[in-house]
Amino acid sequence: QVQLVESGGGSVQTGGSLRLSCGVFGYIPGSNCMAWFRQAPGKEREGVAAIDSDGRVDYADSVKGRFTISKDNAKNSLYLQMSSLKPEDTAMYYCAAKQGYLLPPLRLSRYAYNLWGQGTQVTVSS
Repeated sequence: QVQLVESGGGSVQTGGSLRLSCGVFGYIPGSNCMAWFRQAPGKEREGVAAIDSDGRVDYADSVKGRFTISKDNAKNSLYLQMSSLKPEDTAMYYCAAKQGYLLPPLRLSRYAYNLWGQGTQVTVSS
């Protein structure tokens, strides 16, 4: 049973930075894809960034140049470095994982992932 546990959320002002972490407890064999999603109140969950086993990354247009996804296999951890934060980045952020290869168009689709964390709240004030 694989568990994903997010941490690092908080409240910052516009222009600030935060680093989210996702601990992976358990083993995901073979190739896989991991991602960060976010969901604001009243809105659908949207993909923010994804990274696969080979280190290929994908970003939503809204965060390109501001967010960086990375992972540390030795620490079984996934990270999201967020900078130049805006009020519209306010949301619950979720870590997700999927065993196996995902075609690029699917890597930011919430329907492609079957493992989810509980989320960590990010609030950006103006």
